[in-house]
Formats: sequence, structure tokens, C-alpha cells
Amino acid sequence: MKKAPALLRRGHDLRRNLGEKTKEAVISVAPITAIVLILHFTIAPLPLGLLALFLVGALLLVLGMGLFTLGADLSMMPMGEAVGAELIKSRKLVLLIISSLVMGVVITIAEPDLQVLANQIPSVPNMTLIMAVAIGVGIFLVTALLRIVFRLRLNFLLIGLYIVVFGIAAFASDTLLSVAFDSGGVTTGPITVPFILALGIGVSAVRGGKDAHDDSFGLVAVCSVGPILAVLLLDILTGGGDATIEAIVPSDIHTFRELVAVFLDVEHGFPYELKQVAIALLPIVGCFALFQIFMLKLPKSRLIKMGVGMVYTYLGLVLFLTGVNVGFLQIGNYIGSLIGSLDYNWVLIPIGAVMGFFVVMAEPAVHILNKQVEDITVGAISKKAMLISLSCGVAVSIALAMVRVLTGLAIWWIIIPGYAIALALSFFVPKIFTAIAFDSGGVASGPMTAAFMLPFAMGACAAARGSEHVMTDAFGIVAMVAMTPLVTIQILGLVYKIKLSRVKEKPLPSADDEVIEL
Repeated sequence: MKKAPALLRRGHDLRRNLGEKTKEAVISVAPITAIVLILHFTIAPLPLGLLALFLVGALLLVLGMGLFTLGADLSMMPMGEAVGAELIKSRKLVLLIISSLVMGVVITIAEPDLQVLANQIPSVPNMTLIMAVAIGVGIFLVTALLRIVFRLRLNFLLIGLYIVVFGIAAFASDTLLSVAFDSGGVTTGPITVPFILALGIGVSAVRGGKDAHDDSFGLVAVCSVGPILAVLLLDILTGGGDATIEAIVPSDIHTFRELVAVFLDVEHGFPYELKQVAIALLPIVGCFALFQIFMLKLPKSRLIKMGVGMVYTYLGLVLFLTGVNVGFLQIGNYIGSLIGSLDYNWVLIPIGAVMGFFVVMAEPAVHILNKQVEDITVGAISKKAMLISLSCGVAVSIALAMVRVLTGLAIWWIIIPGYAIALALSFFVPKIFTAIAFDSGGVASGPMTAAFMLPFAMGACAAARGSEHVMTDAFGIVAMVAMTPLVTIQILGLVYKIKLSRVKEKPLPSADDEVIEL
């Protein structure tokens, strides 16, 4: 008899949490929806069928984000923390290396952002690109975890890695140079981030020590380097491939039945995403099941809670990805081509900046990271401060990307100074801010960037300067979205450091310390 009230309470809590997550999703998606509607009624009118497609997509994004973020809280995060803690408790370095390598490859193959990017690159077969990137992430996930175990400083490791990256990039072709840096951003999306972040927290918590707090973050930062190196090496070995790219043909929709048919299409709609997300999540569930059987032995109540969370995660990702890939990809490309063909197409720069400021709010993994940051710093770095800093960084990114679209400015002139400033700042801010900043760069460049802003840039570039420039000048937008938060979040760290020094000299707050809120 006592179980019934407990179940009712649990159901009530889930409904309340889902309501809160959905409300957050509405706040996140509403600005970019409003921007598209304003453009529709001013300089970039959409056919009514495409407008309806976009609005239905926006609704799916809201529902999907709400379910996904709740599911990640209940399943992906606890799974990652439990596995990470157990790997360190075992004190078997070989087990840590093999397990993290396998998990890194499996999770990356599952990452929907990577699928979206691969589908837009004609010069490399999809599976070739995906496997190269997945192996790169697996190797560098091992590197990231070993950094925590052996207490290596993140900024020194990143400086060394990026020296290697830029050294190899000097020999790469123009065709895949931008794609290589883009791949570093898209691999850290809604499936990868919750698991990898939680894995780092679990490993650092069990390892302990005064630096455990700082080392909780940084895994995403190191993992983002692997795909860049993998694609650069692939480019050098294959010679870059074909640089021509096919135009995205918008759906021709005139009736409600045709609108429904687009979302039920077996190659792009719900049936496709139901299968793809299942294929993506099953290997993760399988790996966790093996850990549960042989090592974790978690109680049944926790497993049931994780199972419910995984169902939410699955349904949320299906809804979200269908909304993005069906409702947003075509509209992004169409609006970009309309504005790019205007006589005053310089408006792409301010429009891109405004879009960038708001589009990051619709990235589901951003909300996971912000919550983790607020929790691990006991509120010292608030979700609001993180979100504003990320939004400002991404606004600058998209504005710079539009400058490249219009002028053909080489990506070198932006990437090298950006990373140089970010790595220089790492010597002046608290270590945790460097780790969070580099993690934020990967997290900010998720499915909304890959499936809305990248097609927007591609459409604008093809209209303004010709389709032959798309591979070299439109691609790279994801890389820049991943780069600028490295600077803005560390500036946030400098502000925090100054505020803290004015109170009194002491380390970042623990649960018992006074909190300096930003």
C-alpha cells in the first residue's frame, strides 16, 4: 500500500520536471523562431509550405528538448558518473584505456551532429568520415582521462596538441581544411556531452585531491582535438577529394497532407530518426549493461530510473532531430540564399550575429553543461552568466563566418589568432575556467549550428559568390562557433578572479565557502 503514494509522488515530480524543462525549451527556441518570422515578413519571404514546415519543426524542437534534457538528467549523467567512478576504483590502467577507447568510438558514431555534417560533405564517403572522427575521439578520450589520472595541466596539454594540429593543417588542402575544424565541434553534441562530462566528474571525484574540482571539466576540450587531426590526416592521405557540392532543394508543399508526408518520409522524417537514434543509443546502453553486470551492481531502483530516463532521451532526440533536419535545414539554406542574393547582402553580418546570439540557446547540450557548471561550482558560475557569455561568443562567431562568406577570407586569419588568445588567457584565469571554456566551445556547436547555421551559410555563399566557394568559405562556421566561447568564458573567469580578489584571497568555493556569484 505504501508503494502507491510513492509512485504517485514520483510521477508528479517527473511531470513537474518535464514541465520545467519544456518551459526552458520554449524560452530557448522562441528567439530564433521570432527572427525567422521577422525575416519572412521583411527581406526573406518564405513560401507558405516552407513556413509551415519550419513552425512544426520549432514545435518538435521544444518537445524534444524538454524530453531530452530530463532524460539526460535521469540516465546519461548517472551512467557516465557511475562508469567513470568504477573505472578509477578498479585501479586497472589497461581497463581504463580499453574501456574509454571503446566508449569514445561508440558514442561518437552515435552522435547525430556528426551524421548531419557528414551528409553535407560530398568529397568523403559518410562512413569513412564518421569512422575516422570516431577513432580520433576514442584516442583523445583516453588522453583526456589519463590527464586527470596523472594530474597533467590542461593548458599545457592543449598548447601542445594545437601546435601539432596547426603544423599538420599547413599541409592540408583547402577542400577539407574547414571541414576538419568543423568536425571538432560537431562531435561534442547532445549524446556525447552528457556522457563525457559525467565520466570526467566521476573519474576526478574518485581520484580526489585538491585539483579534482578543476579536473572535472576538460574532457570535451581534449576530445575535440581528435576529430580535427583525424580529418586532416584523412585529407592528406586522400588528397581532399571533390569540392563541388549539391544544392539543397526545398520541399514543395501546398497541402496539409504533403506537410505530414515530409515528416513521415522514410529517408529524412520520423521513421528515419526512430531508427537512427535507436542505433545511436543501443551501443551506449549495451556498454553500460556490461559494466552493470560485471562491475557496477547498481540497485534495481536506480536501473529503473535510468531506464525511464533513457526512454525520455530516445523520444526527445527523435523529436528534436526530426524538427532540426526536416524543419530547420531547408529553411536555413533558403533564407541564406535569399539574403545572399540581395544587393545589400552585407546585412548577412548583423543578421548572423543576432542569430548566433540566440541559436546557442536552442542547443540541448548547452543546458546540460550550464547545469553541470552551476552544480560543480556551487552556484559561483551561474547558468545565466554562462549562457550570456556563450551567446556573445557565438554571435561574434557567426558574424565572422558571414564576413568569410562575403569576402572569402581564409579561415587561418581567424582560427590562429583566436586560439592564440584563448591559450594565452589560460595562464591568467583559474584553471577550472579554462577547462569549462574549452568544453563550452565544443558544446556550443551542436545540431542547431550544423543543421541551421551551416546551411544558412552555404545558401548565402552560393548566392553571393557561387557554389564553387561553398566548401572553402561556408564550411568553417562550426569551427568558429567552437572557438569564440574559449575567449568569452575565460574573460568571465577573469571577472570572477577580480571579484574574488576584492573579497579575499582564497580558492574557488566549495560547499562550505562563501559564493561569489556572477
